[in-house]
Amino acid sequence: MTPLIVGVTSHRNIPAREIEPIRQRVRDFFAQLQRDFPDLPLMVLSALAEGGDQLVAQEALAIGARLVSPLPLPRELYVDDFSDPAVRASFDALCSRAEVVLLPRPLEQPRHAIGSEGPERNRQYAKTGVYIASHCHILLAIWDGKTSGQLGGTAQIVNYHLTSALPGLIDRRRNTRHVLGGGDESLLYHIVCSRDQPDGAPAAGLLPLQAGWRGPDTPTCQAELPAEFQLVFAHMAEFNADCSKYADQIEATPKPPHHVPSNATATIDQIFQAADWLAMHFQKRVLLAMRTTYILAALMGIAFTFYAHLPAQDYLIYLFLLLFASGGFVAVLARRRGWHRKYLDYRALAEGLRIQSCWRRAGVQANADHEFAHDNFLQKQNIELGWIRNVMRAASVNPSIRPEQATPAALADVIAEWVGESGKSGQLHYYECKTVERTGVHRITETIGSISLWGGVTISVFLAAFALVLSPDTKVTLVMIMAVLSIVAAVREAYAYRKADKELIRQYRFMQRIFAGARAALDRTQDPVQQREILLSLGDAALTEHAEWTLMQRERQVEHSKM
Repeated sequence: MTPLIVGVTSHRNIPAREIEPIRQRVRDFFAQLQRDFPDLPLMVLSALAEGGDQLVAQEALAIGARLVSPLPLPRELYVDDFSDPAVRASFDALCSRAEVVLLPRPLEQPRHAIGSEGPERNRQYAKTGVYIASHCHILLAIWDGKTSGQLGGTAQIVNYHLTSALPGLIDRRRNTRHVLGGGDESLLYHIVCSRDQPDGAPAAGLLPLQAGWRGPDTPTCQAELPAEFQLVFAHMAEFNADCSKYADQIEATPKPPHHVPSNATATIDQIFQAADWLAMHFQKRVLLAMRTTYILAALMGIAFTFYAHLPAQDYLIYLFLLLFASGGFVAVLARRRGWHRKYLDYRALAEGLRIQSCWRRAGVQANADHEFAHDNFLQKQNIELGWIRNVMRAASVNPSIRPEQATPAALADVIAEWVGESGKSGQLHYYECKTVERTGVHRITETIGSISLWGGVTISVFLAAFALVLSPDTKVTLVMIMAVLSIVAAVREAYAYRKADKELIRQYRFMQRIFAGARAALDRTQDPVQQREILLSLGDAALTEHAEWTLMQRERQVEHSKM
């Protein structure tokens, strides 16, 4: 099940008098999350540093939460930070119960550079803080509220979480797009603390032990979780519920023939399989609902036409009303159960996870220090879709492979599986087939429209030419045929519009072009570095296209009133 991830950043030197009250605030915070979102198991990301990091980890384990600990340094070097034997013993005890994971990048600095105090060691701490802030859904900050220039300090990690800027580590030019994002991307739970030093009081306007929710646009603590994030977490819980409901069918689904399993992407691939199956499942339900409502709409039109033109057929008005009520029932059922929204959201999630898995297995990095696939997907588009990024964050928490560990064979497998070859395999072949298929469907719609148009014109000319010799019954019959042709063509056209056939053809052609371009570029080079750059560009383009498609199609659900 996809967890609700709480990241931790905290000061180390918290006064002893505030330890137990802060511990209680943390307990209350966890209790609130478990009470509000019982279907989201808790995961806590903590570097297990002295002070609040260890305190939160202890409370997380006490309630049965999963503890994941990305450490900034090798364990034998990290313990040098703990001069107090009791703190070191606590660290060892927590490590024995935690999942200690590797950072997205290896330690490139020489051992002596990170083994002692200095800028390289601080940089490693900053990378750990960025990793935690990038992968959590809620950042729990035990913080005095003061700004600081210390690289990787609590203040800077909070600032990075809220603004995506971290001086000295993150290139500010890479983050200008975040300025336009508004305040609905990052969520902070702030517990105000003092510090055990001469100037240890919290920042002006803050009181020790004050606690509440904050975002980029909410400088003061709020008592209630913002409503938009309640919706995001509710969608995550709904995804978990659907995964559980259809677990047997999902598990029985055969794996893709060209897929090469990898321990590095086991979690991603498992969630992808669930999202992909659910997307197809709800797509079938949406298509069934749409076909049913539009067939009923056509029958309604035909029934009313017969009622209007045939004498002594008054019962047809009751048939018309029955058909209308049936169509309304189907549309309401589809809307209330969210079939259309789930189909689009789960498809978007599956495609994002596909790219995330391929990048991971091929050793592709979106950015050297901080950005991951979820940072590029549906960014700042729609807060309701933020749950998709949250699931992608959760899926990528345990990177057990480093970029340089991705072998040439793994890179070749990803290229064969993801990109594939024209007419044979991969997404290139998939989009080629889909383009042909959708084009054929669109031609059927155009053919029905042409038959209706020219059939109507022919009948009109025939009526005009023989108006004086045709019997009234014959005229009524011909007019009714014209009406039925028009109804069938109009309903078919409306159905094609609701399915977005034209837009799908354009999307499939676009995706076919970019995958064909990627295939050609990959064939021109055998350099793994260049091949990874091509896969990175391909993934970025695909992520953008899927995001735009999802947002565009969310409004085209089954609506009885617009048939």
